[in-house]
Amino acid sequence: MNQLVFIENNKPVTDSLIVAESFGKEHARVMRDIRELDCSEEFRVGNFAESTYINSQEREYPKYFMSEQGFTFLVMGYTGTNATRFKEQYIKEFHEMREKVQNNVHVLDEKQSIIQSMKLTIKTSERQDQMDEKLHQIETKVDQQITLDYGEQRRLQKGVARRVYEFTNDKREASRLFREAYREIKDRFGVASYKDVKRKDLQSAINYIENWLPRQVS
Repeated sequence: MNQLVFIENNKPVTDSLIVAESFGKEHARVMRDIRELDCSEEFRVGNFAESTYINSQEREYPKYFMSEQGFTFLVMGYTGTNATRFKEQYIKEFHEMREKVQNNVHVLDEKQSIIQSMKLTIKTSERQDQMDEKLHQIETKVDQQITLDYGEQRRLQKGVARRVYEFTNDKREASRLFREAYREIKDRFGVASYKDVKRKDLQSAINYIENWLPRQVS
């Protein structure tokens, strides 16, 4: 099972596709459950956001993003052998993502604080270009730590899909090639998931996958 919770617009969320897969339900059923929730309109708007996704055949379909509160409200009645385990896993990952968001905010706030402090302490004897270089070094150091946001992840996903379907239209073979491509991205950029690719490396990752060749094509 892939990561259950991710960051979208600097907030920890999950989506209806992941919930459907986690709880062994059809995606259409989860979408219907969301639309039929007995909650206020204010709660619905604040905790569910309709979006779209591209399937393996490059077709666009609807899905929902949901906050931790929206997820909790939705799965309250979901039962089954693995339901409790996945509820616990979601709670754990929401907590971890909240900490990640808070840490990112702290890093960015610290960056701005350092920049402002340096601007205020410029000495008249120091050349402006020297200060600009120092500010650039700070910005570069912070930017190197930022991973892909959801939109950038989708760009990379689409690049992988385009490349895979250049080699095969067979569903089983395509599934194997998807796994191989994502594995090689992780190895190439030294990350645990393609979602952890650094933002500064996005174009390099896209270029890499555009020229990627599978080990074997049946």
